[in-house]
Amino acid sequence: MRAILHVDMDAFYASVEQRDNPSLRGKPVIVGGHAQRGVVVAASYEVRPFGVKSAMPMARAVKQAPHAVVVKPRFSAYAEASEQVFAIFERYTPLIEPLSLDEAFLDVTASVGLFGAAADIAKRIRKEIAHELNLPASAGIATAKFVAKIASDLAKPNGQREVRPEETVAFLAGLPVSRLWGVGPKTEEAMKRAGLSTIGDVAARELGWLEERFGSSGRHLWELSHGIDARDVVPDRAAKSVGAEDTFEEDLTGLETLKPHVHAQALRVARRLRRASLKGRVVQLKLKFADFTLITRRTTLREATDDGQVLYRAALELLERAHEGKPMRLTGVSVQLDEDEAQLGLFPAAAPKTSKLNEAMDRIAARFGSKAITMADIAGAEAPDDDDPRSERPVEKPKR
Repeated sequence: MRAILHVDMDAFYASVEQRDNPSLRGKPVIVGGHAQRGVVVAASYEVRPFGVKSAMPMARAVKQAPHAVVVKPRFSAYAEASEQVFAIFERYTPLIEPLSLDEAFLDVTASVGLFGAAADIAKRIRKEIAHELNLPASAGIATAKFVAKIASDLAKPNGQREVRPEETVAFLAGLPVSRLWGVGPKTEEAMKRAGLSTIGDVAARELGWLEERFGSSGRHLWELSHGIDARDVVPDRAAKSVGAEDTFEEDLTGLETLKPHVHAQALRVARRLRRASLKGRVVQLKLKFADFTLITRRTTLREATDDGQVLYRAALELLERAHEGKPMRLTGVSVQLDEDEAQLGLFPAAAPKTSKLNEAMDRIAARFGSKAITMADIAGAEAPDDDDPRSERPVEKPKR
């Protein structure tokens, strides 16, 4: 019988701000960017009764809670707190699957003999996070990842919920079908038309009936409704992409105006690649227009690279082809990684001439910050520091 924990920090960014600034404790706090164009990064529990939640436009959030205290994000502080939280996880199991900076699945099946029951392990983890980091966390305990995740959601804030195997079907029965993994708005609507409003409704149906109406998804829905989720907790996986993107405070128009931002993003991606000892061949450009239309364009290089200028030239070519002269809200550059790219060849090619320059620039950035040295065309362009772990931050090679 497996023992799976889902541990989730409560209003993580806002909690870090309240911890580090005692004057914010007990007050409605919104962590977010520009008042008109930004989005809510985190909302404290004190401000949530007013309808403020993560990813909401800041303009709407401030309108709904004009009395709230707005705090600009401090991503370096959140990254440091995240590392400390995961260090506590590692005291109990090496089987940790991060979902973000502030939540993870833990398989403690093999840890029960040493530390006690799974619920006791969850309680110890939450206690250590509270005492050592002064931060609240919630946990769900079950034999399946899906059930553990729901249990931690229902335990918030600062609580934990255990769902025993014999309780699983009853625990899920009253929840809406939208709680089932893979059920989006369209599927939810189709399920309701079929008379399925709760997970219990799904569990009460025959497997064949569900497969007839929902095809291959029918079995998936039936299994989840019975708490069947055989997926393992997968420890840190290799990066699949590395990228950087920026939402502009004001819409930008014109190719020449956009070039410095795309250049800066390509350089940030390259630094992250080199930091993780990775290279990639597939370069992707992401563009979001003022009307929120989103497009992506990609190209494949002949050889894998971690050089910012090579990435920029590829991204610029994509930009020139895709640019329509319309106002732009966001640009982003990313590199998709192939597993083969991480493997060294038997006879590796000589290092490119730019490698020494890149190494020197990386050393300067490591000591004085990523903005200490840059290219002339992007010197005046505003861009976040390379170490900001934003919500849209690319997946980097795991360090744990």
